[in-house]
Amino acid sequence: MRSFCGRVDPAAGASDLAEDSEEYDHHQEIARSCYADMLHDHDRNEKYRQGIFGAVARVKARGQKVIVLDIGTGTGLLSMMAVSAGADLCYAVEVFRPTAEAARCIVEKNGFSDKIKIINKHSTEVTVGPDGDMQMKANVLVTELFDTELIGEGALPSYEHAHLNLVQAGCEAVPHRARVYAQLVESELLWSWTQLQPVEVEGARLVPPPAVVGCAGAHSVCDVQLSQVPPDSFTPLSPVCTMFSVDFSKAVSSAPQCHSSQFVARSSGGAQVVLSWWDLDMDPSGAVVCSMAPSWTYAKPETAPWRDHWMQSVYFLPAERKVKEGEVLSLSVCHDDYSLWYSLQTDSPTDTKMDVLPSRPCCSCRAHLVWNRPRFGEINDRRRTESYVRALRSVLRDDGVCLSVSDGSLLPVYAHMLGAKKVFSLENSRMSKQVVEQVLESNAMKGSVELLEIRADQLTSEHLGGEMISVLLGEPYFSTSLLPWHSLSFWYSRTALAGLLRADATVLPRSATLQLLAVEFQDLWRIRAPCGTCEGFDVTPMDEMVQRSLDFRESREAEPHPLWEYPCRALSHPTEVMTFDFTQCVPEQPISSQGLLPVLRTGRCHGVVLWMEYHLTDDITVSGGLVGPISDQGDCEWSRHRKQGVYFFTSPWDTSGDERAAVSYSFTFDPCEGDVKMAFSMESRDPTP
Repeated sequence: MRSFCGRVDPAAGASDLAEDSEEYDHHQEIARSCYADMLHDHDRNEKYRQGIFGAVARVKARGQKVIVLDIGTGTGLLSMMAVSAGADLCYAVEVFRPTAEAARCIVEKNGFSDKIKIINKHSTEVTVGPDGDMQMKANVLVTELFDTELIGEGALPSYEHAHLNLVQAGCEAVPHRARVYAQLVESELLWSWTQLQPVEVEGARLVPPPAVVGCAGAHSVCDVQLSQVPPDSFTPLSPVCTMFSVDFSKAVSSAPQCHSSQFVARSSGGAQVVLSWWDLDMDPSGAVVCSMAPSWTYAKPETAPWRDHWMQSVYFLPAERKVKEGEVLSLSVCHDDYSLWYSLQTDSPTDTKMDVLPSRPCCSCRAHLVWNRPRFGEINDRRRTESYVRALRSVLRDDGVCLSVSDGSLLPVYAHMLGAKKVFSLENSRMSKQVVEQVLESNAMKGSVELLEIRADQLTSEHLGGEMISVLLGEPYFSTSLLPWHSLSFWYSRTALAGLLRADATVLPRSATLQLLAVEFQDLWRIRAPCGTCEGFDVTPMDEMVQRSLDFRESREAEPHPLWEYPCRALSHPTEVMTFDFTQCVPEQPISSQGLLPVLRTGRCHGVVLWMEYHLTDDITVSGGLVGPISDQGDCEWSRHRKQGVYFFTSPWDTSGDERAAVSYSFTFDPCEGDVKMAFSMESRDPTP
């Protein structure tokens, strides 16, 4: 079977799929997965341990041999727990071949290979019988098939098949049951992630297209660290409702279903958003519970366990609805075998199984396909828009010809509203072009901006009506960008357009700087931390080969993360390490930068954060990273609209005992690849004279 991996070409502003070679290191994919986070999740591991030990003990008390089926074994940790609890035999099923091979090595390394059989198949392909994968049906079913949405990894079909074919009637199941919770809220912040808001541009009002306002939005779940969404940013309109539960010890159906919960509205407001999470009972009595509830639901928020492999979900109602305090309402959730969606009614339908569900939200306006949720938030950010409008006002000329290079941007619309004579915009796709056209038509501006579905290197003077460009502008934003510096594809477009720029042309932004900050993460470090002996359980869950991937490969490049969801402390001042001058063409030779970043606060330096700041004019800057001053304690406020680059050190550096500690850095921007290479080390800087 052929496999493919994603590849970004920053210089071309494009992404594609590249076929893996036979030598492709899939163990790096294992290292990049959330196994480290799961293995460091002591709360999860301990709850599973208690549930498994209890299930094995109950089967033994009935005088039966304990046969365990572990579906989605991953590293084999839960299977090893089962054997340690006294299970006679464990069938550990893992569909991903490299992970199955790693599990086989780990099981052998820990001395469990005589009682654990690794089966490299999807569980629905597993057979039972003398010549089958399993010699007999299991009487203990252990699974970890859950995602942020609970059922998104195909848990229901897998359970349904297992109960029909792989496990005995009345088997013990760990976890025993799951419950899904939801709360209806009003939130300007969260609603801005799915609905385009009106924009004021120097007294003129730009309104969203009716098709966007009336669109149900994207159907995919919005997974988020809900603990980092401040409670004062939303108004609860309902109590926390239990929407439905699933008993995993009995036959499970993957048939489409709807469930509802009736409640009395706690306050008046606009019903817009549903916050949702779930928990697991690891035993039949419900005494051992593994909860995904956000920290602000806890009496002591600091006691809430942190995890990144399971987060919380945000669902957007198809349309805002006004509700009154005291009104009796019914919140409904529907699900197929992989996803959930919510709706709000005034009556209370009974829970049902059906072949055809009420319609799932689906984007009909195309905007939710062009703009992801952070992008909606970015476009709706009034302060950010004001910065661009002020910058545009300062550079536009009455006879100006503007060209915008960004994906699905409203900057060319603002330029027209501010009086530019002619405005052109390059769009990377027909769909993004259609979305901007909707905005123009809805505001009686059809034809005021000429949208060109071509690349910068394809643009000719004829496309511009023989005119020369006086203002080249961009946010820059490109849907293909993963890391902050990937948006430097704007610079490559500027270079391709050099022959069409007037001698006195203005480029906005004028330049960009790459910023660097040394940090101590509160929790994010766990996703790349070494996984030797699993916390709370005496086995080694990572084999040597996979561990090397985690320790060495992962520390050689930066990763994109939305740091507003992952608190950290700054251990240094933010420092400008590279400058990219957009008034000039991309240089032919690499740009290099080296230096020392003094560490000013004590702590454990887990790595560095990198982001881009775009200098629109001499005095107007827009940041894709820090958006506020660092507090005296080092607390940081990060942009919610862009992901920052995070470079994790192989192991954290303790800075508590060295007043001269510094991070040595080296950066090289390769113009041929459009990418930034980097290296770091911890050093002791010379004492101040």
